[in-house]
Amino acid sequence: MAKIAMIGAGSMVFCKTLTSDILATPALQDSEICLMNRTQPKLDRMEAFIRRMVQENGLGTKITATTDRAKALDGAKYVIIMIQVGGLEAFRHDYEIPLKYGVDQCIGDSLGPGGIFRGLRTIPVLVEIAEDMEQYSTDDAVMLNYANPMAACCLGLGLATDVPFVGLCHGVQTTLDLISGYVGVPKDQIDYLAAGINHMGWFLELRDKRDGRDLYPLFKERCEQPEYYVNEKVRCEVMRHFGYFMTESTGHLSEYIPWFRSSKRGLETYCDMPDFGGASGAYYKYCRMLAEKYKDVDYLAQESPKITGRSVEYCSYILEAMETDKIFKFQGNVRNDGYITNLPDGCCVEVPVFADRRGLHPVRVGALPSQLAALNQSNVTVQTLAAEAALTGDPEMAMQACAMDPLTSACCTLKEIREMAAEMLEAEAEWLPLFQGSRPTPTPAIEIPPDVTPAAVPLDPALAIANRFGELAERQVKKD
Repeated sequence: MAKIAMIGAGSMVFCKTLTSDILATPALQDSEICLMNRTQPKLDRMEAFIRRMVQENGLGTKITATTDRAKALDGAKYVIIMIQVGGLEAFRHDYEIPLKYGVDQCIGDSLGPGGIFRGLRTIPVLVEIAEDMEQYSTDDAVMLNYANPMAACCLGLGLATDVPFVGLCHGVQTTLDLISGYVGVPKDQIDYLAAGINHMGWFLELRDKRDGRDLYPLFKERCEQPEYYVNEKVRCEVMRHFGYFMTESTGHLSEYIPWFRSSKRGLETYCDMPDFGGASGAYYKYCRMLAEKYKDVDYLAQESPKITGRSVEYCSYILEAMETDKIFKFQGNVRNDGYITNLPDGCCVEVPVFADRRGLHPVRVGALPSQLAALNQSNVTVQTLAAEAALTGDPEMAMQACAMDPLTSACCTLKEIREMAAEMLEAEAEWLPLFQGSRPTPTPAIEIPPDVTPAAVPLDPALAIANRFGELAERQVKKD
């Protein structure tokens, strides 16, 4: 009987969904599921509901619960992470402070200032969990991470630990639903190759399994039609200019690149759909609304405990494969050990992975098309700086991560970014103990008096050419 530790079991969405998936899997029904959460009230509610699921579905699964992480990890073979360090209050700062500086985020959990600071809070905790796994869990224990920012978190884990891990997301599965509808081919009949980084993975191939037909021409044709284009303006626009469709929604993708949220014109043209279609602060506002609505209500009391099947989440299928040797293929976020050759070694990439009893086996994809690798690299640079800042507590590196962020750099000056990072470090200090209250060094504006005499400098070649142009422009020309 394998022990499955659920860390962050107060999660309203992931814990219930993933536990239901595990309970719906016959090969996992004799497991022990240990729920661990930092706060007792949420843990008690989740434990009571899952015990109802076990009882009313006639299962023999052992359910335990604790606020002690070491106890949860003791003897665990699988460790599933669903934490959100700082909760709603930190998320508020992630959204509201950048907005003051003109950085308008829709989701704010993966890149941008919000994603960077979520990473600064989360990565050290993930590393602590990995260290605890080395001490308490089984020798073959595996971490399955759902915590965002996925790529930065997994990059940090890859830098700091040797514990086997994989980051899991549902962007590929849900995007396939969209593609299936657009081309009129059942989802399970689409043969695809997807690779890149989390939230910016690329569908490199799309084919109909039944006849081998390339589905990309039809898909692109549909995306040129207004009734299809309107659903995903940013994703469609990126495909029109870079050639490939990617795995994340307009609301997400608009934050990872500089062209759509950095001006009023871009926002009004491409990010005008409600909620996750591009609205400002959509994710934070939903989280705030739900927190207020269910503050004094046990929402699980209104949920049905009946198990009807598994969701699209990969987690239960991976566990099933590792327990039974029933091979399962999925998209996983892993350390780049040569899997994508034109992205840096050691960064986090999202590639096909096979799971079986012997573990996790990522697939070598090779080189991405150059334009796709370039777009990915613009995000990888930020993720790398954020991970290193999180592991070292270096406020300058935290500021530099923000400065290299594509959206932030399109909206702010370096002085503004430095001030924004300092303000966020101050507001979120309680969740950033490694920084010990340190801030980026202030860089006040240098005032230039109107009568200043520039210091003498050597004449560089460019200035010499400019001077020569000036001479030629002023020379009197004699006409024959």
